[in-house]
Amino acid sequence: MRISTTLTAFAALLAGVEAAIKGFNIGANNEDGSCKTVAQWENAFRKLKNLPHHYRQVRLYASSDCNTLANAVPAAQKTGTKLLVGVWAQDDAHYAAEKAALTAAIQQHGHKWILAVSVGSEDLYRNDNPPARLAGQIREVRQMVRKMGVKKPVMHVDTWTAWVNPANNEVIKACDVIGMNGFPYWQGSTADQAEEVFFKSLTDTRNAVHSVGGKKAVWVTETSQPTKGADFGASHPSISSARRYFKEVACRLYRENVPTFWYSYQDYNASPSFGLFGRNGKPLYKTTC
Repeated sequence: MRISTTLTAFAALLAGVEAAIKGFNIGANNEDGSCKTVAQWENAFRKLKNLPHHYRQVRLYASSDCNTLANAVPAAQKTGTKLLVGVWAQDDAHYAAEKAALTAAIQQHGHKWILAVSVGSEDLYRNDNPPARLAGQIREVRQMVRKMGVKKPVMHVDTWTAWVNPANNEVIKACDVIGMNGFPYWQGSTADQAEEVFFKSLTDTRNAVHSVGGKKAVWVTETSQPTKGADFGASHPSISSARRYFKEVACRLYRENVPTFWYSYQDYNASPSFGLFGRNGKPLYKTTC
């Protein structure tokens, strides 16, 4: 009875949190490769809050790299931003440093700034981490943060193709929620096909997850369309196609209350480039619905 009550309370809390999740992915490095300072993190968080939808959730890729949590958490607390924390899990030394950085941030700042914790990012897609080992790391980090009073979801983020692969079912079972990355661009779809292609990948992921892990929620942790770069199959990057994709996909996800983290805040050195903000610090396309 006690276990059932706890699970019911957790599910109710999670449902309330999920309905309001509209976020962005943000990397810890600046254009020149330097690490974001507290002030630069704060500036990024404020710019997202000033966009339509007033984004107050941000996904981070790491905890120790580039002093991510040491610099991002004070900025998050100052701006009222919640963080989906990333913990890299591929090698033992890096994994230990990540856990230490997360522990230090909680000890120094409490844990109200935490939205969720993701252990690993696309480990399964890249074959960087065996499913059994990754599942064990997810359980280990959950136990670690629970002892520190953190009751937020502990999860893993990967491509939709990884989640529909039965070889990774053990990871699904280990997660509280699932983080799915899906890009019709990398599937070579046209602008006309992109919405249908994306939502099919989301449906396929949900079906795979529910067949193994019950009614666990699937969060969209990365998606968007590039504004520039080379064509991939029939996919053609452009500002107009990125705007169209946002209106068709992001707005639909928002209407359906699917937790969504747009990709990404800024990445203008990348090719293809998926970043919203250009070098002038202004959005490249409208994010209205």
